Amino acid sequence: MSLFDRMVVSMLPIVPRGIVGAVASRYVAGNTVNDAVASARLLAEEGAVSTMDILGEEVRDAGLAESYTSQYMALADAISAAGISSTVSIKPTMLGLDINDQLCERNIDRIFAHAAARELRVAIDMEDHSTTDFTLQMHRRMHEQYGNAGTVLQAYMRRTLNDIAGLPVDECQIRLCKGIYVEPEEIAYKGHGEIRDNFLAALEALFERGIFVGIATHDEYLVERAMEIISRRGLESTHYEFQMLLGVLPQLRARIIGEGHPLRVYIPYGPDWYAYSVRRLRENPSVARHVMKALLGLR
Repeated sequence: MSLFDRMVVSMLPIVPRGIVGAVASRYVAGNTVNDAVASARLLAEEGAVSTMDILGEEVRDAGLAESYTSQYMALADAISAAGISSTVSIKPTMLGLDINDQLCERNIDRIFAHAAARELRVAIDMEDHSTTDFTLQMHRRMHEQYGNAGTVLQAYMRRTLNDIAGLPVDECQIRLCKGIYVEPEEIAYKGHGEIRDNFLAALEALFERGIFVGIATHDEYLVERAMEIISRRGLESTHYEFQMLLGVLPQLRARIIGEGHPLRVYIPYGPDWYAYSVRRLRENPSVARHVMKALLGLR
């Protein structure tokens, strides 16, 4: 990232919410579940399937965690009623993990039971390193109880290859991504190249164990290397899919679909769109520049 781009990104907190909101529509489906369903329908016309998530995290109020649990169950109902191909993605800290483990586990269990009755798969998103053990434990429990469980592994974590060795194999589904949280160097790789290398090593290890992988990256180098691995292993499309975020690199999305690979797009929605949108803008300085021009009244 150039010095100018770093300056632009550092100024994002002073940008009015209205201007961020004008750009956020490319990253966020909208405020309601109906907005998310509408986005999923548009993606289906391109040949992509979806996973949907309600925006929010780090809940420290039991009532709010209960509210989000009910909203996730309503999301499962909406997906089922709409007849669209989508999974549900949930975050433990949104469901009470920062309050206590037992509350979070009860809420997660309710969501999984509700989704299983509608034959929907649920992915437990991975957050920072303090949640990793809990998340993997919950994935195993939900997988054993309901069989519709997926979770996420982050390639920049040094522990990831060991975690792969402990995964259940039967119908297990893993989303493999680079990782976005700021973690200490002793537990996370920092170099661009070493993160890429570990991503590819993890992908090979997951395929070797016969685990379905959601290859979640916007890094064209990793997309191309993953395609080479898939071709070399002779894998059918039932063994993997690529995954991308809504609004990020639509040209790459079209290329992946055009080359015959399955693709799932993460669709976030909800009123807590601001923090998520700023995070996406920080990752995309070229888009952030347009936001700053709007703030300054420039074309």
